[in-house]
Amino acid sequence: MPAFSYADEDTICEGHIAVPAGAGPFPAVLVAHNWGGQMQADNDAAERLAAQGYVGIAIDVYGKGVRGEPMGDNSALMNPWMADRAALQQRLLAAVTAAAAHPAVDADRMAIMGYCFGGLCALDVARSADARIKGAISFHGVYAPNGLPQKAMSAKVLVLHGWEDPMCPPAATVALAAELTAAGADWQIHAYGGTYHAFTAPAANNPAGGVAYSADADRRSWQALSNFLAETL
Repeated sequence: MPAFSYADEDTICEGHIAVPAGAGPFPAVLVAHNWGGQMQADNDAAERLAAQGYVGIAIDVYGKGVRGEPMGDNSALMNPWMADRAALQQRLLAAVTAAAAHPAVDADRMAIMGYCFGGLCALDVARSADARIKGAISFHGVYAPNGLPQKAMSAKVLVLHGWEDPMCPPAATVALAAELTAAGADWQIHAYGGTYHAFTAPAANNPAGGVAYSADADRRSWQALSNFLAETL
């Protein structure tokens, strides 16, 4: 499977790239991973995007070879990035720069999406106001603001949210809407009733813990993504 390697200062990051058939350049969508690190599910999302005509690029926040457990507690990997959002923004924009330089990519038509921690990453790229990113999509992400100076957001934002997600209760969702409004963003929040955290992950099966797969929300959220990308890119 094609690797996508790039650097953030001295750190080598290695993700995965999927390029549509035919002559490019193509619009591109970066895929940011959950707290476990860059894994097969992210590669699969990149391949699915390529089948829809986008260069899918599964990025790597943690660095080459740094991976957690798919169903384990990966807070030790994620928490340092949550504590230093400036460093996280720098790491994410290194991926944006690498994607923009790829010969298959139309650098004027790029977006970023992500799952869980990756949803926060997508929002943080929108918060960076980097004009190269036209859209940011969060799947069951977390919403904590990064505390950095906020310029007007140039990216359109789509938030795909399980209403019963205990990691982002209604007050956090309302606060995110207020933040996006204050930043002048073109934003949408799609909330799915009776739906928990990790609703796109088939292995998620702990409703009592607030984590559960939902086939309906999985299908609806991908359709919302597809519509959003068609409009934005």
